[in-house]
Amino acid sequence: MAATQLTASPVTVSARSLASLEGLRASSVKFASLKPGTLRQSQFRRMVVKAASVVAPKYTSLKPLGDRVLVKIKEAEEKTLGGILLPSTAQSKPQGGEVVAVGEGRTIGKTKIGITVPTGAQIIYSKYAGTEVEFNDVKHLILKEDDIVGILETEDIKDLKPLNDRVFIKVAEAEEKTAGGLLLTETTKEKPSIGTVIAVGPGSLDEEGTVKPLPISTGSTVLYSKYAGNDFKAKDGSNYIALRASDVMAILS
Repeated sequence: MAATQLTASPVTVSARSLASLEGLRASSVKFASLKPGTLRQSQFRRMVVKAASVVAPKYTSLKPLGDRVLVKIKEAEEKTLGGILLPSTAQSKPQGGEVVAVGEGRTIGKTKIGITVPTGAQIIYSKYAGTEVEFNDVKHLILKEDDIVGILETEDIKDLKPLNDRVFIKVAEAEEKTAGGLLLTETTKEKPSIGTVIAVGPGSLDEEGTVKPLPISTGSTVLYSKYAGNDFKAKDGSNYIALRASDVMAILS
């Protein structure tokens, strides 16, 4: 992959442009002729790529504490569904793995709340959650249970079982034409923010540690926040999104 050079002149680099480079390795980005004050500290911090913390071989066990879980990260897909081999730069970052250890839980008020996800479960987690750890030469992730989106009961994302206050939605198809009848290309189609609820989590916890059921039921057509949640594509090409119930703005009928 060719090195990318960012110069202060004549190109202006915005914070949004920098954010799009987050997935690059640090060694693949070079800075040349940057004038003092061109990049704000908050922008430069977004360029930092977090490497996994390596646990020395002398340690033979890793026990998460509190409401944290230890997840063995799933290997990145090396091929597309059509069998095309993907280069390492094109492989998407995994968002799933197997739970290999759990903490003792947490206390809310006077109620002891245990971890509800069992070891051995295949899970999907939020894209930027947790801390990556290399343990026994295998990549793991330590994250809070609340960062787990749901349990994957099959190999297809459409069968995701959402946890806590999350809602799993099948996204409506994007409009193929404008109101005037003009055919839209894939790049000009607006991302839908409407979909059908496929599954809902058990609910959120109140201040006493009691589960409060969600006010959303399966089968409902909902309007949700445009930039919320985690997007997924099923094996049949259908688009899904998992988000918190608080990101659902309205029920349509």
